[in-house]
Amino acid sequence: MILLSSTGENIFQLIIVLFCFLIVLALTYYVTRWIAGYQKSQSISKNLSVVETLKLTTNKYIQLIQAGKDTYYVIAIGKDEITVLGQLSGEQLKEMPSQNMTIPTAKGDFADALQKFKEHLPKK
Repeated sequence: MILLSSTGENIFQLIIVLFCFLIVLALTYYVTRWIAGYQKSQSISKNLSVVETLKLTTNKYIQLIQAGKDTYYVIAIGKDEITVLGQLSGEQLKEMPSQNMTIPTAKGDFADALQKFKEHLPKK
């Protein structure tokens, strides 16, 4: 004999499962925030900081590292190696102005869109 549960029991089970899901979701959110805060506090350094990173390929980067108050190192980071490319002083760094460059939408052919894009590039 097959026993079928009533509709009320099914709704009650659904509510319990949704409640458990929401509890797990909330716990995941708060634990993730706690771990992120913990890792952030562990990575704070007074003498070393990454100033800028340039991604070359999927696993190769060039980084500008500030060591101390006025010493900067340019390093290349690969999959298995780190290479020092050079050392800079604070005076040698060039502050780049932030550019609010927007890519124009193409309302015509590709040549017009390319010309509009070239107009937004900085002049040499």
